[in-house]
Amino acid sequence: MKLTGFPLKPAIAASYVLAAMASVGALSTAHADTSVTILHTNDFHSRVEPISKYDSPCSAEDNTEGKCFGGYARLVTAVEEARARNPDALLFSGGDQFQGSLFYTYYKGKVAAEIMNTMQYDGMTVGNHEFDDGPEVLREFIDNVNFPVVMSNADFSAEPALANKLMKSTIVEKGGEKFGIIGLTPQDTLDLSSPGKNVTFSDPVAAVQGEVDSLTEQGINKIIVLSHSGYAVDKRVAAETTGVDVIVGGHTNTFLSNTNDRAVGPYPTMVGNTAVVQAYAYGKYVGELSVVFDDAGEIITATGDPITIDGTISEEAAIVTRVAELAAPLEEIRNKIVATSAAVIEGNRAVCRIQECEMGNLVADAMLDRVRDQGVSIAIMNSGGLRSSIDEGDVTMGEVLSVLPFQNTLSTFDISGADVVAALENGVSQVEEVKGRFPQVSGLTFKWDATIAPNEGRIVEVMVETDGKFQPIDLAKTYSVVSNNYVRGGGDGYKMFETNASNAYDFGPNMEDVLADYLAANAPYSPSLDGRISQ
Repeated sequence: MKLTGFPLKPAIAASYVLAAMASVGALSTAHADTSVTILHTNDFHSRVEPISKYDSPCSAEDNTEGKCFGGYARLVTAVEEARARNPDALLFSGGDQFQGSLFYTYYKGKVAAEIMNTMQYDGMTVGNHEFDDGPEVLREFIDNVNFPVVMSNADFSAEPALANKLMKSTIVEKGGEKFGIIGLTPQDTLDLSSPGKNVTFSDPVAAVQGEVDSLTEQGINKIIVLSHSGYAVDKRVAAETTGVDVIVGGHTNTFLSNTNDRAVGPYPTMVGNTAVVQAYAYGKYVGELSVVFDDAGEIITATGDPITIDGTISEEAAIVTRVAELAAPLEEIRNKIVATSAAVIEGNRAVCRIQECEMGNLVADAMLDRVRDQGVSIAIMNSGGLRSSIDEGDVTMGEVLSVLPFQNTLSTFDISGADVVAALENGVSQVEEVKGRFPQVSGLTFKWDATIAPNEGRIVEVMVETDGKFQPIDLAKTYSVVSNNYVRGGGDGYKMFETNASNAYDFGPNMEDVLADYLAANAPYSPSLDGRISQ
């Protein structure tokens, strides 16, 4: 008996599961079923310490009062408790352990490796942020972990740091059962990070099918894809491949649940006979999927829901001590109060990657303010570079670094009005996928039309501030623009800045210092929206 389309409404799902269990019992003499629990995380982004409901740093006082989420010490407890329920549970990561806090800035991948080894992960795929400091830092991480790291849709044979080290797929054995594990990373990682010239990326469907076929030839019939490609791509891979049983996702920070009305979709999302799961981000949840396979490796049932890593989960005392040790060198930097904010400054990616947001306005204004006296009149910031909100009250350097963790520098350049419009067109071209290229701006306003196809004229109006007044952009005029060095170098699809800019200077002050200085000069800062981006 096979059930598809899970999960259903809880009562209906329960009745089907009971029916399936009855069927399994009746047929037990005919075949042997396999039950496995898959625990999973994704997009942890170096959130070693607990976070607030805004995904920003959480104070010790709030943590004591049970108001915080996640953190290394709670995750250890949650996984230990889940393994107590299911001793042979598998634990996987959907990628992006790197980047997002001072723990990564200071230690690079060393702390991520320690955490994952402590928690005894069984496998991980490569996220785009694992390439932020080049293949060498990723290689060091792979050398330090006690589990396989997999990535199928890339050719890394010409990269000395990764060749013969990073696997496309592997076989993991747990509880006497063998599972095929395949990795996926974003096909556009060249635009999103810094993998270098020696690594190329390919279509996920063909890559996965190739590894499925290879694993099947080895007699493996239970196959799990660890994918850092996003919810939409995961559903496409599920629909367009055969032989994939479970996809453990990441990249889009998608929250799937059957019990929470804020969920994007059901947990798991069934596409044919493939169960697709993802567990938001930052260690706020641990996915817990229970799967029953028949002897042919086909899913009979797939049920579960994410575990919320909130204040009801105790922190492992030894890990709390270890985190304090790791944090000691960071204290002086991050505890320095640089400004105050009159209210929460909204930096949630779900907002900033589709529309004007308070954090986007703040950062773009800070960038433009820094170089306005050099004749620069336009600031364009990619929303993917904004990684956190800031709470009301004192603003520490640690909070600033949580917003801008990438150590990017301010970059100025000259470019035509036509290329500015092309840049904005690129910025709104992937809104439906909530991609980080969405532009936050200062010194200009723009209107766009989501009903028009991407890159076919979605930008319908651009006004540039000139002498205190907004005027239509002149396509033939040259404008001085400020962005960050990642975007100026063509990141997030802004290739026109890489190829068409003149008088480029990519070595300005660090973005985090620019933001801290601007906040200090405007304290207490009052976040606002003013309609600079509209539809």
